[in-house]
Amino acid sequence: MLSPAAKDYLRLSLVPRVGVMIAQQLIASCGSVADIWQRTSTSLLEIEGVGPKLVQALSQAKSKQAQQRCNMLMDECSQRNIHIICPEDELWPQGLQTCIDAPLILYVQGQVSCLQNRHILAMVGARKASAEGKLITRRWSAFCSQRDICIISGMAPGIDSAAHGGSLDVDCAGIAVLGYGLAAGSPQQHVQIEALAEKGCVISEYAPQTTAKAGFFPQRNRLIAGISQALLVVEGGLKSGSLITARQALNYGREVFAVPGSVLNNIHAGCHQLIQDGAYLTNDVQDILDVLNWQQSSPETSSYQPESDTEVAIITALGRQVLHVDSLAEDCCLTVPALSTILLNLELQGVIEKLPGSRYTLS
Repeated sequence: MLSPAAKDYLRLSLVPRVGVMIAQQLIASCGSVADIWQRTSTSLLEIEGVGPKLVQALSQAKSKQAQQRCNMLMDECSQRNIHIICPEDELWPQGLQTCIDAPLILYVQGQVSCLQNRHILAMVGARKASAEGKLITRRWSAFCSQRDICIISGMAPGIDSAAHGGSLDVDCAGIAVLGYGLAAGSPQQHVQIEALAEKGCVISEYAPQTTAKAGFFPQRNRLIAGISQALLVVEGGLKSGSLITARQALNYGREVFAVPGSVLNNIHAGCHQLIQDGAYLTNDVQDILDVLNWQQSSPETSSYQPESDTEVAIITALGRQVLHVDSLAEDCCLTVPALSTILLNLELQGVIEKLPGSRYTLS
């Protein structure tokens, strides 16, 4: 059920010409969102920044036809198990309370309580991410999710998907933020939404049937930055949306972390720029927890016991760096065919992972 305040905020969000800033001005001038609908046209015109066209739009929002549209939207959300929350609701994300450009409402599918998690970390990065970037993101996301740190990202391909995948790997789902309505995505996106909503939640500030537009994604990014308490950029070019999200996070007073990479690959240039601008250089996910003082209990894990000196040598070599199979064979004094058999066994045991280009790393 919607709270009475959420119904009033929903009505206001559907009024043409009413953006976030003018809405806040109306609420501040009238005393509450409910009082806006009690004001006469004359008194509304006395508010700074409110002109005849806006007053007319507010007047039309009181019509029977407008109320029917609002009721139809509420019915649709109810049928789709989509929650509608507003800034006056207890489940409203605490991080958004201090954001001057926070939306009027959020549409939420899944576990709304995720928005109240004590520790929320954003993970963002390039859509066309490298295999290493996605591997790092997935591992670090799983590591944090196991320690009751909620991961939030944008459900885009690349780093975002890896962040959500890491949470799902450990039976969590975190928070996904969309740049379109919860019912407007592709069939594949709907499958992702259902999977993420089962354990976590998926949110949007747009009505369920609203299709994606280019301008919606920077708006989505500000939600990711605002809801989180800190933000990690894994990969991104100098003009990537990840840098926009990072700068928004800085404007909100959030801590920003960046993973360094090769200076020969432009996909790391954005992270290097952030580090030059004062972001924390991050070599290990524990660096983030230490800076934020998020001391979480570690889950119980079992370590693999090598079955031979050869396995010890392989694990030791891969503990230092990612290696091509040829280099690993040379380090371990083995032929490639002999090594490949051992690597396959270690991969099946979950000890190592194979990367594109016949390269290997520890799991």
